[in-house]
Amino acid sequence: MTGQEKDKAIGVFDSGVGGLTVFRELMELMPEERIVYFGDTARVPYGSKSRETVTDYSRQIIRFLRTQDVKAIVVACNTASAVALDEIEGETDIPIIGVVKPGALAASRVTKNGRIGIIATEATISSGIYEKYLKEIRPQMKIFGKACPLFVPLVEEGWLKDRITEEIAERYLTGLKGCGIDTLVLGCTHYPMLEGAIRQIMGEEVVLVNPAYETARECRAMLMEQGLLSEKGIGPEEKAYHFFVSDAAEKFKSVANMFLPMGIEGAQKIPIEQFAYKSRKGAQHIYDERVQYIHTGS
Repeated sequence: MTGQEKDKAIGVFDSGVGGLTVFRELMELMPEERIVYFGDTARVPYGSKSRETVTDYSRQIIRFLRTQDVKAIVVACNTASAVALDEIEGETDIPIIGVVKPGALAASRVTKNGRIGIIATEATISSGIYEKYLKEIRPQMKIFGKACPLFVPLVEEGWLKDRITEEIAERYLTGLKGCGIDTLVLGCTHYPMLEGAIRQIMGEEVVLVNPAYETARECRAMLMEQGLLSEKGIGPEEKAYHFFVSDAAEKFKSVANMFLPMGIEGAQKIPIEQFAYKSRKGAQHIYDERVQYIHTGS
């Protein structure tokens, strides 16, 4: 693999700001890597949308990230990972990983009584993907899922420590706590931002699993295996991180600056609908036409 290929950026996308929890873990684990982030803030949340819609959105975003010349893509969205990853990973020739499998593996390692809770969006819970992966590891485990659809808009609004957030968390989680779980997977990348409210309800005896860290570890292992880890590192004058959104760039900036270890200067708004498929001729063929259009202006 050439040095030029290795020094390309990692592409990361989510339905909104939640994927920045994965972004943060990536930048801390691999400070020598460049990262391009896209948040689909115009169409958040994904959790209440159909499989077909989420898959189409994911394709559009991947096509945009490819115009940024990325070397790998992290689907930092549990919903997209659960319902779209199997289809979209076969449509691109660069490595692509999701967040569901790393989270499931982490939960299987830390549970002691084999009773695991999953909180996620409606689409992720309905897909049964976490239970599928966990049962493959240990068939005797008991899995308890709970959709928490209001958590995403609360995070997007920046209401991380608000009385309303605490009340909603209590309503969602009280029944789950009574199931005797000792491990709870935060099955949406927005949810770690509400860890305080979740911890208050679940208590210290329940281990909270954040798939973001495990995903960053898997991403690094994947890049290493394929000879794609950056060798050059980040120059002193180089801008290592770039942020794009489909809407509300200023709001994204304010929320991002609440929990990233560094402040961001801003995010560029992209008309992501321009990357929609015009036909079903075949994903790669259509993608190639779009890249030619972007780079040549023809």
